[in-house]
Amino acid sequence: MSMSKKVVVIGGTGLIGSKAVKRLQDGGHEAVIASSRNGVNAYTGEGLVEALTGADAVIDVSNMMSFDTAVITDFFATSSRNLTTAGRAAGVRHHVILSIVNADGLAANPYMAGKLAQEEAVAASGQAYSIVRATQFHEFIETLIDAYSADGTVTVPDIDFQPIAAADVASALVEVALGAPKNGTIDLAGPERGTFQSFARTYLDARGDPRPTRADTAIDYFGAPVVTGSLVPGGAFTKGRVTLADWLRT
Repeated sequence: MSMSKKVVVIGGTGLIGSKAVKRLQDGGHEAVIASSRNGVNAYTGEGLVEALTGADAVIDVSNMMSFDTAVITDFFATSSRNLTTAGRAAGVRHHVILSIVNADGLAANPYMAGKLAQEEAVAASGQAYSIVRATQFHEFIETLIDAYSADGTVTVPDIDFQPIAAADVASALVEVALGAPKNGTIDLAGPERGTFQSFARTYLDARGDPRPTRADTAIDYFGAPVVTGSLVPGGAFTKGRVTLADWLRT
């Protein structure tokens, strides 16, 4: 009997999804790329039953960018209800979603509120599930630095940071999806913890960017008040391998 599994990746063309698909294929599994590009829409329900038929697991890394809490919350909650309903009907064994470390404590931020609504929809669905909460991606640091730049200085919140490479996130999602459902949450973070400012400095130095950095306790995280540990795991977590410095070199 083959141990090969069929895994549907919702958002399989995106940053994390495309890496998860490759990781599954490299492991000898069947990866089904489900995205609106190929007629599968988790939000409307279009094509879901067909896509999920015969699948062992679903990895949902679908995404949307909006600064409207109602819009983003509706997107994530509705998509997850549709996916878990279709998954149960199709006999899917395991539903895996990607969320963010401490999303519940950061829900004043619209995106975090959306991820929290997604977590709650999945946990209430009756479908066996695992929630993988990751820290910020290395790939996202440039966006963060741009957002916190003003008047030639990068001023970030005075908090801890433990960023992780997208490739490590994809690997962890695949490993979780192929395993037994946790019916709970797993935290995932990079190999190094330091101040947000220190990671900003590492990034700028690698890019030859001389702008000064500073940390300010009065600054929030995109509308969410933060304390030192707001963006890092507070307990046990799965650790990625790739440091920011390693990632910057490749």
